Amino acid sequence: MARPGGTYWGRRLTILVPYLWLLVFFLLPFFIVLKVSLSAPAIAQPPYRPAWDSAAAVLDHLANLDFGNYTFLFTDPLYVNSYLNSLWIAGVSTFIALLIAYPMAYAMARCTARWRAILLTLVILPFWTSFLIRVYAWIGILKPEGLLNLALISLGLIDEPLEIHLTPVAVYVGIVYSYLPFMILPLYSSLEKLDLGLLEAASDLGARPLTVFFRVTLPLSLPGVAAGCFLVFIPAVGEFVIPELLGGSSTQMIGRTLWTEFFNNRDWPVASAVAVLLVLVLVVPIVIFQKLAKREGTG
Repeated sequence: MARPGGTYWGRRLTILVPYLWLLVFFLLPFFIVLKVSLSAPAIAQPPYRPAWDSAAAVLDHLANLDFGNYTFLFTDPLYVNSYLNSLWIAGVSTFIALLIAYPMAYAMARCTARWRAILLTLVILPFWTSFLIRVYAWIGILKPEGLLNLALISLGLIDEPLEIHLTPVAVYVGIVYSYLPFMILPLYSSLEKLDLGLLEAASDLGARPLTVFFRVTLPLSLPGVAAGCFLVFIPAVGEFVIPELLGGSSTQMIGRTLWTEFFNNRDWPVASAVAVLLVLVLVVPIVIFQKLAKREGTG
């Protein structure tokens, strides 16, 4: 029999490992980026002048920290529009993905075990192909001489090719397609655990199918809805590849702006400020949501 002390330290170690992971791969890089965001640009390598060079100098510089990079983000229309446009595109894409994924996940949860395994495999199948290749495939589908326009012209539905590529519509299509599995899987997990006896009881009490759905199924699946929306919305806000390849210059998102500041303008302090603000925009609402959910669960 294992000693109680060994079990105690085993539990401690189990808890410590994920915290160390977050410290090394999230908090430490975040503070490095934060330090760069409080620095001044310079013609050097790297192209910034550090706000402090050592831990001992931190206290000496706290009173004189320059937050000009952050105030610049709120005064320059480019960055304000990039943030707002990113939040809008990510929000609309998440809503569209939810509308598509919910009936798919519901059907998967209600089918037989054999078909359930096949459908799950089909949902995960796109991940076996490179993300970049899948986005490039949409270029071949949406461009004026692409497969979509050729099919519509062949069917006589349109006379001239539709201008979809290099428009916001193409960005929506790319984001919804790329992140749809992240919406389906949490919804399926939530709906698959749903107690069918509750649905039968509601039907026996005279509730119509739509009433059963909105009063029983949907409320019980809200945890899956929230998880799926977070998994789609968060990466969509900072997306770079899809707006770059499918949206062109007409779609300005914060991921492209961040890339431009880092690699074209080589303004690392401003780019770091953009990244820090983006993290805060995404993390703060999640923390608030988790606290509210925990409070409701406790109540």
